[in-house]
Amino acid sequence: MNKPMTKTQLVAAVAEAMGSDKKTATAAMDAIATVVAREVAAGGAVTLPGLGKVVCRARPERQVRNPATGEQVTKAADKQVKFAIAKALKDSVNA
Repeated sequence: MNKPMTKTQLVAAVAEAMGSDKKTATAAMDAIATVVAREVAAGGAVTLPGLGKVVCRARPERQVRNPATGEQVTKAADKQVKFAIAKALKDSVNA
């Protein structure tokens, strides 16, 4: 299995694809991450064309088990970030 691409490698690849410098690519990627984080934290969803959809879902209060003691504990309600992969990406990977 290949090693995951690092942020530095991703920035270099994006800069090359854009025909731009690494500083511009880094600024673009940081801006996208900021916008997605802000929108999802506010309860919205963001679709990244060709990649998928990022959404925040609320989870209700529930009973969980402490694996060390086996004791049942009530876990408070929280939010969970989900990412649904786009069909186009799935198809391109499986082609």
